[in-house]
Amino acid sequence: MNTTARYLGLELRSPIIVGSCGLTADVDKMVQMEQAGAGAVVIKSVFEEQIIYDIKRNTSIVASDGNYGDSYEYIAAHVADDSLEKHFAMVREAKRRLTIPVIGSINCFSHESWLNYASKFQEAGCDAIELNMAILPYETTLSTDDVERTFTQIITALKRLITIPISIKVGTYFTDMAKQLQQLSWMGIQGITMFNKSVQVDVDTESETLKNASWLTPEGDIHNTLRWIALMSRKTRCDLSASTGVYTPDDVVKMLLVGANSVQVVSCLYKNGIDYLRQLNEGLQSWMTRKGYESISSFRGKLAVPPAEKASIAMRTQFMKYFAEIV
Repeated sequence: MNTTARYLGLELRSPIIVGSCGLTADVDKMVQMEQAGAGAVVIKSVFEEQIIYDIKRNTSIVASDGNYGDSYEYIAAHVADDSLEKHFAMVREAKRRLTIPVIGSINCFSHESWLNYASKFQEAGCDAIELNMAILPYETTLSTDDVERTFTQIITALKRLITIPISIKVGTYFTDMAKQLQQLSWMGIQGITMFNKSVQVDVDTESETLKNASWLTPEGDIHNTLRWIALMSRKTRCDLSASTGVYTPDDVVKMLLVGANSVQVVSCLYKNGIDYLRQLNEGLQSWMTRKGYESISSFRGKLAVPPAEKASIAMRTQFMKYFAEIV
């Protein structure tokens, strides 16, 4: 039985990869992931805000206010380079100790940092880069055109700068989701990950303050990703990676059936441990054996919406099956 898969032009021994998280900030844990059957790992994201925090903490100032005179720029750059170097040293060690692909991940807000960090990931030896583009429409001054322009500018610049495969991790906040995802795939990127998880907000009624809800995705929260992978897997020109709510071998199979090239897991590993990857892979293999499939390619995309079929009709059909009991 062949459970290998191709994602971002990379050969994976399994379509199940570990998404960016705290677990992938530790090389020893990444080694365990490979031993348990992970097809690849996505390194914990470098956040531009973290680098800025390190600069402020180490210089003990909030801005260039003259305390260091002309030397501030030099000091800030040195602190930033030192902070990034610790991260990329981990990447180099991971590449030295792992045989599976190592994918870098960055989350920035300034154009220069997207380019700088991605370039350093390539220099550190990453096999690909995932751009965690969490552009959320919280500002009333931010238009759809602004968001699209940001994606276009960053991707275009990076395509000129780096040679490793580029994937973008997107959220669901697009006015015209289907059109935008298709157009992004036409820009020469190698993959799109659906979807990043934004911080969930809760309220502490005792202290009357906002707080974060659990950051782990609950089991069963796969249906939005399933819908969009099914709709887009045959209408995009790049690979698709399914993320959010994948907990069981059955979840993995579902994502592959609707056309995902890879399936990212995080929350289930926090709840069940890294060795749970073995169960996910064994469950996938067991299902393939029971169904008579010899390879991932023999069933991947079997349930994807055909390119010629109108997506609205496909989704309307599912709606009517449930509410009008039309078979």
